[in-house]
Amino acid sequence: MRRFRASVGWQIALYALLIALAIVYIYPFLVQVSTSFKTDAEAAVNPVSLIPQTWSTAAYEQLFLRSDFPVWFANSAIVTVFVTLGRVFFCSLAGYALARLHFRGRGVVFAAVVAVMAVPTVVLLIPKFLVINQLGIYDTYAGMILPLLVDAAGVFIMKNFFESIPVSVEEQARIDGAGTFRVFWSVVLPMARPALITIVILSFQGSWNELSHFIVSTQSPALTTLTKGVASLASGQLSQGTQYPLKLAAALIMTIPVAVMFFIFQRRILNASEGAVKE
Repeated sequence: MRRFRASVGWQIALYALLIALAIVYIYPFLVQVSTSFKTDAEAAVNPVSLIPQTWSTAAYEQLFLRSDFPVWFANSAIVTVFVTLGRVFFCSLAGYALARLHFRGRGVVFAAVVAVMAVPTVVLLIPKFLVINQLGIYDTYAGMILPLLVDAAGVFIMKNFFESIPVSVEEQARIDGAGTFRVFWSVVLPMARPALITIVILSFQGSWNELSHFIVSTQSPALTTLTKGVASLASGQLSQGTQYPLKLAAALIMTIPVAVMFFIFQRRILNASEGAVKE
């Protein structure tokens, strides 16, 4: 009985700690949602209250009807879709080549990929700007999308997953007359669904929340993305006064696509056993 009571006591304490941590993480999000429906005066007086005294949708009306927010959203959506599709395709190709194809310098290439992962993004901003400008794609959709099409972390993830797939599956396909790309596209890639879903989520989240790259690749207001627009809005460059409801409404709308994407695929991203082969 003493051991049982001690075990129950530890479980209660653990759950209490987890609930407290959950509240710490969730409370700012609840404040964000609540404040976005307040008036400017109420948000300035009591910004952390969870229940607005006067419900107002003025912030959302101003965002969608009297600002460039729809343009920002459209630009972010276009870039995110192309970058996500490009990363899934190119990272899977590069990962399969490093995992299965034997060519001279393969180890050096993989070491370079790992080394790129260790380089801070800020260090590459000026070289990235110089290359984009030299290629003549500065302040264009191409300059926003092309440098983000391949990600070192995605190549690393796909290579490791492809190495876990039995080689016997590919050998059987080659006996049936399939070529290298046919084996990759029709046999190996469908088995790598958990890794592909991981790349989709990471690519979507990374490109949707990207800021530094868009700062050095564009300057036209017509190509402003959500991250640049919301950052300018939060810094007060595009508004007067505090305008907490307007800023938090923009931030809330910006977080919705990423949250939806994660909740849809959260079970699949952890299902590493999917596609396994029994021998």
